[in-house]
Amino acid sequence: MEDKFIKTSSLESSSSIDFFGMNHEKILFCQDKKTGLKAIIAVHNTVCGPALGGTRMWNYVNDQAALTDVMRLSRGMTYKNSISGLNLGGGKAVIIGDSKTQKSPDLFKKFGEFVDLLAGSYITAEDVGISPQDMLYVYEKTNHVTGLPGKKGDPSPITAYGVYMGMKAALKFQTGSDNLKGKKIVVQGIGHVGLYLLDYLHKEGAEITVCDINAESVQKTVAKYGCNYIDPDKVYQVDMDIYSPCALGATINDSTIDQLKCSVIAGAANNQLMDEKIHGEILFKKGIVYAPDYLINAGGVMNCYAEIHDISDSKVMEMAGNIYQTTTDILKSSRDEKISTSLAANKIAEKRISDESKMIK
Repeated sequence: MEDKFIKTSSLESSSSIDFFGMNHEKILFCQDKKTGLKAIIAVHNTVCGPALGGTRMWNYVNDQAALTDVMRLSRGMTYKNSISGLNLGGGKAVIIGDSKTQKSPDLFKKFGEFVDLLAGSYITAEDVGISPQDMLYVYEKTNHVTGLPGKKGDPSPITAYGVYMGMKAALKFQTGSDNLKGKKIVVQGIGHVGLYLLDYLHKEGAEITVCDINAESVQKTVAKYGCNYIDPDKVYQVDMDIYSPCALGATINDSTIDQLKCSVIAGAANNQLMDEKIHGEILFKKGIVYAPDYLINAGGVMNCYAEIHDISDSKVMEMAGNIYQTTTDILKSSRDEKISTSLAANKIAEKRISDESKMIK
């Protein structure tokens, strides 16, 4: 890859960076030739507290795609932490590379050094392509890490529980009942969170169809749960009650939104709407209930927050369970104000940030 990546640069101002249109406070571009590290850390907002958000490792098509992803994800973390009532801001990091072939202890240690440069304004954790063991190497170079083995560990189970509760709330809002028995649910992406979610859906008797690019994972999942499989290219054509995107974002876009045959969308993926304003409004007009992704997948960050503040496991599960009521409240606001659910959620998150900002001043 050409050495054109912006090196170890921090873009800061006294207020925020607006030339990308998302009002980020700080963006750190990281590169180390010795370890092969190329990463971007984006701190979106720290009004409510230090920015917390995971690090994902992904083989992006180019540096611009990585920058776009980390900026969208970090902004989403600001809204997620705000609407969840956590004293945290929003941040995210991406490491550009193949998580199956390019990982090394030294790479993660070097990444930890870059995290430490931010002096606690960003706290990292695991995300797509990253394991708790990887975070241990990061932890050797910085204390600003959560989700470590021996502590709260993998946040996926809590994330899945929150998605499950948000899904049930959305179904009840749409149909009058939150019973998933016999409901046709397509789970797109059966990574860590998707697998835990499948367990909840299976126990409740849902009719599950899975979709994933990993053939081995699909084979094991179908054998374990007796569920159906659909080719990734045909997932949007399936007749379903609930579409649950649990892989990467932007699956609801101009080319897919009119193909969807569902009445509820509730999944774990971040940034499910390619354009939250345009596609959120289309879903609202179509009568499809969309449970805002950053709300219902907030269980993971609750788990990380609990590790930082030594909150019990039972309390974390209670916090994730409250996603049911918060989802219900937002869906009602959407209906009453005749606005999309994504906009209704954003308004609540932005109000809290605004209120906190006024208190600081």
